[in-house]
Amino acid sequence: MNKLKVGILRETKNPPDMRVALPPKQCVTLLDKFKNIELYIQPSKLRTYTDDEYIELGLTLKEDISDCDILIGVKEVDIPYLIPNKTYLFFSHTAKKQPYNRELLNEILKKNIRLVDYEYLTDIHNIRLVAFGRWAGIVGAYNGFLGYGKKKKSYDLERAFECHDMDDFFKELKKVKLDTIKILVSGGGRVAHGAMEVIEALNIKKVSPQSFLKKQFDEPVFAQIDPWDYTKRKDDDVFDLEHFFKHPYEYKSNFLKYTKVTDIFIACHFWDTKAPVFMTKKQMKEKDFKISLIADVSCDVDGPIPSTVRASTIAEPFYDYNPNLEKETIAFSSVENITVMAVDNLPGEAPRNASIDFGNDLINKIFPSLFGEDTDGIIERATITKDGELYTNFKYLKAFSEGKE
Repeated sequence: MNKLKVGILRETKNPPDMRVALPPKQCVTLLDKFKNIELYIQPSKLRTYTDDEYIELGLTLKEDISDCDILIGVKEVDIPYLIPNKTYLFFSHTAKKQPYNRELLNEILKKNIRLVDYEYLTDIHNIRLVAFGRWAGIVGAYNGFLGYGKKKKSYDLERAFECHDMDDFFKELKKVKLDTIKILVSGGGRVAHGAMEVIEALNIKKVSPQSFLKKQFDEPVFAQIDPWDYTKRKDDDVFDLEHFFKHPYEYKSNFLKYTKVTDIFIACHFWDTKAPVFMTKKQMKEKDFKISLIADVSCDVDGPIPSTVRASTIAEPFYDYNPNLEKETIAFSSVENITVMAVDNLPGEAPRNASIDFGNDLINKIFPSLFGEDTDGIIERATITKDGELYTNFKYLKAFSEGKE
């Protein structure tokens, strides 16, 4: 019986990403668990795990992976590197009709590539199975505290990407010195829980949203809020989460009260474009608007948080927003400004740990279906293209791919 040949890709998107879908130890686990595959690692000078780390574990490096059946990466594959007639796994950022990747989608169709997108790998209950969300939350919160220290000139942290791993993060966090501030986290998923890991590592007390709003404390505190805390129905009926997900346009913001007591806002929520915004530009001008720094992990540009006027970068993660002028200005240029952290590829700042978690999820939740029988339709549901056509769940992309919308 011929074995499936699987290649681990070198990342080709620019700016470069240091993550990898399978770190060395996970590669060994993969080969132990699935005897029907051969594995090849494309060399990389940028990857957080060096070529030597793979070689030391007896893994095979191979520059030319054109004879592999399945090719596995993290971010979009740069168009010149796409190999026809292969199965690819990566985050394609095409299924939401992202205009900047229309050409990528069309090249994938033209080259008869089967594209399986990580974002749509779900269980039978439509719950996502693999994501970097936890690490977006961890790094986003870390950056938030880094920025707050810079703004207040009270402490300095190393940049997240300068830390070797999570242990280094937590060593750096010991430098954090906070007054009796209030920290707010929005959202209840993987991203928010990642952010709360950082906050809890600082031994910051968690309080209820009600106490957060009404009480004063003699120590730093944080609260975590969900949609029923920051929105309410327009008809004043009882909040219903399922109804909110199905009819977000029937809700209005109930967030303004939090802006009057919050110092640091770490935004980790999922936002539907039909849902209400958290706040308006006008509200951000009010004298009792207290938020000094927003770590917008969700990073919805021109979305629910007006100060997120653009995504920032790992190289330059911060900028200020002047609410009176309603525009961006230089980071940390005035205490009156709102400092914004809106990096849109945060897990890339913690590539080693993020890659380990991602690789473990692939091995345990995805590869049994990819290298065996896809009995639960996990691969099927995430297949965007196959046999030169848009596949079952993604035929709605036809007009987009043709440039008609």
